[in-house]
Amino acid sequence: MARALLIIDIQNDYFPGGAFPLVEPEAAAANAGRALSTFRAASEPVVHLQHVWDAPDAAFMKPGTDGVAIHASVTPLESETVLQKAEPNGFVGTALEAELRGRGVDELVVAGMMSSMCVDATVRAAVDLGFTATVIHDACAAPDLEFGGAAIPGQTVHGAFMAALASNYATLVSAAELR
Repeated sequence: MARALLIIDIQNDYFPGGAFPLVEPEAAAANAGRALSTFRAASEPVVHLQHVWDAPDAAFMKPGTDGVAIHASVTPLESETVLQKAEPNGFVGTALEAELRGRGVDELVVAGMMSSMCVDATVRAAVDLGFTATVIHDACAAPDLEFGGAAIPGQTVHGAFMAALASNYATLVSAAELR
């Protein structure tokens, strides 16, 4: 069983000062960085996804801005694959599946942003495509949201999505538990 680390959209716009800051992105990015170090030390494959929202009315992740850049905490090495995407599901319109299959990967270990959007969509799609998924729950972050006139804190959003993924899609581990 070959595994790969998939780092989803850990980009500057999700941090304080960015166009769409999440709740506690620094802690999530630090834990993603720990996972990245673990995979690099073991010479296991790493794939970075970078969301690029190339539309005139894009609210964040705009091409040519500092916000679209991958955050320094998980800067890709030249030897690591970086795939740009335009959809929440990292498999749509990208070479992600071909990249993973070409490397013989059948297990994805996932860290990234946002828990409630791209992490969720990509993990579910990965499992639907036959991959096994492990999500590093403390290496993901979510935004505060609103629904039905009620404010939903980002930690609650994150927890709800992690609980849903854990119920039928993925094994959840902390960065400290990752081996």
